[in-house]
Parts: sequence; C-alpha cells; structure tokens
Amino acid sequence: MTLKYLLPLSIGALLASSSVFAKDKLTISVYSFAQDAYKEALYDPFEEICDCELVIETGNSVERMAKIEANAANPVIDMAVMSSHDALALARKGLLQKLDTSKLASFNDLYDAAKDPIGDNMAVGYTFYASSIVYRSDLVDIKSWGDLLQPAVAGRVALPNITGTQGPLTLHMLSQALGHEGIDFTDTINAIGEKADDIVTFYVRSSQLAQLMQQEEVIAAPVGRFAWSRFSGSDLPFKWAEPAEGQTGGMNVMLMTKGNGNEELAYKLMDYWLSAEVQTRVANAKIDSPANSKVEVSADIADSLTYGADLINSLNMISPDDIIDNRDSWVEQWNSNVIQ
Repeated sequence: MTLKYLLPLSIGALLASSSVFAKDKLTISVYSFAQDAYKEALYDPFEEICDCELVIETGNSVERMAKIEANAANPVIDMAVMSSHDALALARKGLLQKLDTSKLASFNDLYDAAKDPIGDNMAVGYTFYASSIVYRSDLVDIKSWGDLLQPAVAGRVALPNITGTQGPLTLHMLSQALGHEGIDFTDTINAIGEKADDIVTFYVRSSQLAQLMQQEEVIAAPVGRFAWSRFSGSDLPFKWAEPAEGQTGGMNVMLMTKGNGNEELAYKLMDYWLSAEVQTRVANAKIDSPANSKVEVSADIADSLTYGADLINSLNMISPDDIIDNRDSWVEQWNSNVIQ
C-alpha cells in the first residue's frame, strides 16, 4: 500500500518541480531581415535579463497581418512590429490593444512623431527611415524627384512597385515635384504610365535594385535609407540625392495584440527595445535607425542611418490614414495605367 501511493506522489512532485523551471514565453512577429543581428543585439540579451523565451515569427507584412486577424479570438502573437500604416489597418479592425505608455520608461525620450503615430496610443514608433534617390553621380545629376521622369535617365531608371513600401512614398514626392494636387495621385500615376517604356523595372525588393545598379543597368532610383549600405560601399560612385522637394520616409512601430494575455512581458520587451542602451546597440550594428532622441552615434554610423532631429523632423511623410484610405485606388490606377 505504501508503494501504491508513493509513485503518484513522486510523479506529482516531479511535475510541480518542472513547472517551477518552465520559462515564460513571448511570441513576437517581426520583419525577416537582419535576424542574426537582432538576435545578438536584442533577443539574447533580453532573454537573459527576463529569464524568458522569445518565440520569433517572421514573414511578409500580408502574411503576418493575416495571422493576427485569423487568431483575433485567441491571439497566437503577443507583440508585433510593422509599418505605421499596416498597424493602423489592424487598429481599425479592433485587433490592437491600447498601450499604457507609463510602462515605457523611455517614452518621453522618443522623438515626438514616434510617441503616438497612429492615434489613441495603439502603437509606438521604434525606428524611422528616410527615402530619397540613389544615383550615379558620374553619369547624371539628380536635383528633383521630377528628374526620375526626365530624358537624362530614360531607359536607365527604376521605380518601386506601388505595392512596396517605397511605392506610395515615391508617388507622394513625384506628385509634389510635378505640381499635382490631391492625394489620389491620378495625374502622377498617369505621368508614370506615359513614361513606362523608359523605366527598366518596377522593383519589389531593394536587393533586386542593388543588383541592377551594380550591373550598371540602372543609374537612378528611389530607395530607403536602410538599404543605402548596399550602395555606399560600392566601387561605383553612388550618391544620395537631396532633392529640392526634400526627402520622404516612414516609421515602423511596435504594437500589442488585443487580449493576448501576455501584456506584462510584452511591455518589458517594448521598454527594453526603446531604451537608449538597446537603440544605440541596434544603431551601431546598422540594423535600424533610432527613435530614441538620446541615442548618440559616430558620424560614420550616422551616415548609414536616418539619424538626428533635424533630418527626422524634415521628412515629408504621408500620414498612415492617407495611405490606408487611398491605397486600393492607387493600386487599381497603377494596374490600369502603368502595368499594362
């Protein structure tokens, strides 16, 4: 009889002991780029501090947003990072949780634009990126966004596809350069359509563009600053344009899914990620540009980033609301008048 009760007691004790040592898990959805660098700069140090496990899920924006929406009743993603307009799209569907910014120690150190980028404290910015035009300075001089449609680059220019991050930004700046009014971009899309035969490709990924420019098939194209290192280290004389209309850009944000049940651990990661310590480490690794205004980096590092109040405050950005409200129309017009 003693043995009969000893075995269940031993198993129960073992299970109780193992549960004590089970680590908390936080599942985050992130962009797929630079994951090895992120592991070193962010994930591993945070796991050591919190004695928890980060489960990292990657994919393109459409896939990641679809997973959040499909599991709205029982979230499988606790926290995510994505563009401000994609975050707004999720917020409009009631899928995000309002953030308690008092739990973010560095919140007041963020640039103002990063503090409440989509409204109602549904997200917080963690990185900015400028966008301008990369060009071959020995072959052409780019002084305006409108130069992308001029004869000097005809047959050797690339533009981003409308469905990519850079697509709407390029339309925005071309519209200003061409003197077009309104956010529907009808006249601008028509102008691109008229020059479609002069455009080598409508690229989807910056890696694709970098290859074309290294092969000297393309001598000018809009690109995000995060991809500048692909060109700045080249033997070819690439230059970052400072057009008369200015630079555009965007912001990536952190968000929390509604009712995920893992809010406290998510706040800890957000707080850590936004700290000057981590934002400096990430910036020095040239992974992302800092949203924390207290970050200081060398001039060499700054040249690869979207860095400093003067630049960030000067970016001519489209509001997330304008992108969400108009992008279906932009894509429809693009498909009809550009991709024929």
